[in-house]
Amino acid sequence: MPGEVLGLNAGPDVNLAHISWKDVQWGDWKMERDWTGDIALPPAVRNNDTSIWAHIFMAADGSPHRPYDSGFQPRKVHHVRRQLVRYMPRKRVVKEKNLLSAKEEEVVEEEPELDVRFYSLYQNLTLALIADNGPIPLNKLAPPMVEHVHFIPPEKGFPNARYYPVIFPNTFWQLSSYWQPYTAQNETLPLHIDFHALSFMKFQIYASMSASFEQQAAANGGSASSEIDEVKRMFMETNPILLIVTAIVSVLHMLFEFLAFAADVGHWRKKNEFTGVSVRSIATNVFVQVIILLYLIDNNEETSWMILFGQGSGALIEAWKVTKILNFAVVPAPAGSLIPYKILVTDKHVLTEDEKKTQEYDRLAFRYVAYVAIPLLIGYTGYSLVYEPHKGWYSFTIKTLTSYVYMFGFAQLVPQLIINYKLKSVAHLPMKAFVYKFLGTIVDDFFAFCIKMPFLHRLACFRDDVVFLIMLYQRWIYRVDPKRVNEYGQVMVSEEGETPQEKKDK
Repeated sequence: MPGEVLGLNAGPDVNLAHISWKDVQWGDWKMERDWTGDIALPPAVRNNDTSIWAHIFMAADGSPHRPYDSGFQPRKVHHVRRQLVRYMPRKRVVKEKNLLSAKEEEVVEEEPELDVRFYSLYQNLTLALIADNGPIPLNKLAPPMVEHVHFIPPEKGFPNARYYPVIFPNTFWQLSSYWQPYTAQNETLPLHIDFHALSFMKFQIYASMSASFEQQAAANGGSASSEIDEVKRMFMETNPILLIVTAIVSVLHMLFEFLAFAADVGHWRKKNEFTGVSVRSIATNVFVQVIILLYLIDNNEETSWMILFGQGSGALIEAWKVTKILNFAVVPAPAGSLIPYKILVTDKHVLTEDEKKTQEYDRLAFRYVAYVAIPLLIGYTGYSLVYEPHKGWYSFTIKTLTSYVYMFGFAQLVPQLIINYKLKSVAHLPMKAFVYKFLGTIVDDFFAFCIKMPFLHRLACFRDDVVFLIMLYQRWIYRVDPKRVNEYGQVMVSEEGETPQEKKDK
C-alpha cells in the first residue's frame, strides 16, 4: 500500500507548497484525490530567472521519500517531475477602431517583434496512476509510452526487469487559454492538482495523441497550436453522440465537395456549347470567391483550414471556367488613355443564335440586378464606415465587400435563374455537380454549427439553400428536352423521334 507525496520546487527554496496523500492503493480503480490552493512564486521565478517544477514522489508504505531521511531506500521511491512554467507565444490582440472618428492617439501601435513570448503557469496539473494489474509488455511499447516507464535498478534475486508504478502527467487536455501569465508583481498563483487511476489503454491513447500533437506544433513552429486546441476543445465540450455525428458530417462534407468539384470540372472540360450559361454570373462568382477567401484569410484565427481549402479550390475552378469561354489578352490602349495597356476580352468561338440570345438575357438580367445591388452596396458601405469598427482600411474593404456578398450574394445567381426562365430549360446546367452541391449544402447546414468559422460564413450556408431550392423547382417545371443539345454537345432524340444510335443502325 504505497503513499504518495507531491512537492513543488524551484531550486533551493524549500518554503514551497507541498501535499501528502497516504494510503494510495495501486490497482484501486476508484482512487481519486485532488487539491486546490495558491502556490507562492519565489522572486527568481517572478523575474523569469528560473522555472518551477512539480516533483512527485511515490514511496512504498512506511518508506521515507527524501534522500537525507533515515532508512531511505532508492528502490522503494519513484520520482517524477513536471514543469509548470512554460515560455509561450503571446497571443496576437486584434484591436479595431472607427476609421472616420479615430483620433491620432487611438491608433494602435504594433508590439515589438521581440516581445512575442511570455512566461505562464498552467493552473491544472493532472496526474494519472496506471492501475492495470497485469504486466506491461515492455518490448512492445511505443516511444510515447516508454518515456513514462521507469525501471527499478537491478537487484540480486530479481533477474527480470522490473518497473515502478507508472505515473503519467496527462497534458492531453491542456489548452493554451488555460495558461495563466504572470509578472514580477504576482506573488501567488492558483493551482489545482488532480490525481486519479487510469487504465493502460487510455494511457496509450493519451500518450500517443499528446506526442503527436506536440510533434505537429513543433513542425509548424507553434502555428498549429490553435488548430490542436480546437480539436481538444471539441472533445471536451461536445456530447459524444454529437461528436460522432460531427465526424460523419465532416467526412460527408469533404466527400460531396470533392464529388461536386470533380463533376463540375468534368462537365466543363467536355462542354463546347454555352447556350444558357451566364458568363457574367461565372465572372462575378470568381470575384465573390476571391473576396470571401481574402476575408477568411484575414480572420484566419477563426477559420478552419478545411474551410480555407474548399474556398480556395472553388475560386480556382470558377476562374478556369471563364477561360473556357473567353480569351484574355493585354493590348495597347487607345491614344490619349492614362493607362498604356488594357485587357481585351473576346469570345473563344463564333456564337450561335442560341448563345447570342443567352448573352442578351444575361445582359438584361444583370441590368435588373444592378438596379438593386449597386444602391445596396453603396448604402451598406456608408453604414459600415460610419458605425462599425475595423482593424484598418484593408480590413474595412474586405469585410464590407464580404458582408455584402454574404447578405446579397444570391443576387449573383439571379441572372442564371432568369436565363433558365427565359429559355424554359435547365439542360445547360451540370446536373450531377448540382446534385452534389445541393447535398453538400444540406450537410453545410449542420456543419455550420459544428466547425469553427466566421459568423457571416455560417449565415451564407443557409443563404445557399434558397438558391438551390429555386433551381430544384426550375428543374422540376423545365423538364429536360431530349431534342436539345446537352452539355456534351449530344442530342438524345432527333427531330424525327429517333435516337442517334437508331439512325446509325439503319
